[in-house]
Amino acid sequence: MLLNSLNCIHYFWWLVISALFFAVGEFLSKKFALSPSWIYVGLILVAYGLGAMAWLPAMLQKNNLAIVGAIWSVMSLAATVSIGVLVFGESLSAANVGGIIAAFVAVFLLSI
Repeated sequence: MLLNSLNCIHYFWWLVISALFFAVGEFLSKKFALSPSWIYVGLILVAYGLGAMAWLPAMLQKNNLAIVGAIWSVMSLAATVSIGVLVFGESLSAANVGGIIAAFVAVFLLSI
């Protein structure tokens, strides 16, 4: 019954939720690196764990690791890069930007 109710949400949105939890984990990881604390460790484990749990309904629905994995990877990449640049003031080179664009093109090609 519970597993059937997970199908109410399209797999793409489960991937968005998963990537957002991953991004929170990445944010907390950077905070941990700047100021180590066991609180961060616990929060990081929770964030990554919830991200993994949100991944499972997407796999249940789509059942295609190559496509689901590629979409999730680009979503989490975009979230992580955005946090690094916008929140922590990190910079990107032209090659970094080119790589990010190539990743988005790859996911588009995989999903058509």
